[in-house]
Amino acid sequence: MTQRLAKLIARSGVCSRREAEKYILDKRVTVNGNIIDTPAFNVSENDMVLIDGEKLPEIEETKLFLYYKPIGLVTTHKDEKGRQTVFDTLPPSVGRVISVGRLDLNSEGLLLLTNSGALARELELPSNAWSRRYRVRVHGKIDEKKFKELEKGVTIDGVSYGKVGIVLDSQNGTNAWLTITLSEGKNREIRKLMKYVGLDVARLIRVSYGPFQLGNLKKGELRQVAQKVLKEQLGGRFSC
Repeated sequence: MTQRLAKLIARSGVCSRREAEKYILDKRVTVNGNIIDTPAFNVSENDMVLIDGEKLPEIEETKLFLYYKPIGLVTTHKDEKGRQTVFDTLPPSVGRVISVGRLDLNSEGLLLLTNSGALARELELPSNAWSRRYRVRVHGKIDEKKFKELEKGVTIDGVSYGKVGIVLDSQNGTNAWLTITLSEGKNREIRKLMKYVGLDVARLIRVSYGPFQLGNLKKGELRQVAQKVLKEQLGGRFSC
C-alpha cells in the first residue's frame, strides 16, 4: 500500500503535513537515497525515508493530549526571543508532539497536542468546521447591536472573518464576561474582533475545541485522551 510522502512524514510525528511538504520542496528529503523535490510522490512504509539524513521515527499509535496552556508560554518548539515554550514544560515521557493550532502568549486554556501531523491537520482544517469556544473577559461599553454585526461576519483591515457566536454571560459596569464561539480561529481573531467593537480583552480562555473540553484541567496539566474516546469522537474521519 502506498501513500503520499508528506502524509507518511506527518504520521511519524516529525511535523505537520504542510511542513513536510515544505521540507520536500526544499530538497531535504530522500527516498531510498534519491532526493525528492515534489510532494506528489508516493511511498510505501518499506521505503527508506530520510530528512536531513536522519531516519523517520517509528510510527506510533496516534495519541491526543489535552493541555491547559498557562499565560506566558509560546506555542512553538523554539522561540527566537528565548521565551519559554509549551514544549519546554512537558514531561519527557510524552515524547515528541505538535500542537493543533496555537494560543498566543497572553491567552490560556485548552491546547490539543498530538504525535500525529496528519491528525493535527485534520483537526485544523477550516473545512472540517471544528468549533472553538472561549470565555472572554472584556472591558468597555457593550453594544449588542455591534455583536449582531460580528455574528454575520465582518472584514477588518482586508481580512474576512466568518460568523461568530457571542453570548453575554455577565456584566458589572464596564466589565463583562462573554462566551465566544469560532469555527476558523485566525491569528488573534478574538482580540481583533473585540477591538473592532470597542472592547479590550482582559482575559481569554479557550474552553473547548470541537468535542474536546478543558473541563477540570488545572493550569499546566496534561491529560491523554483515551483511544476509545478518540475513535468515538473522530468517527470515520480519521484512522487512529
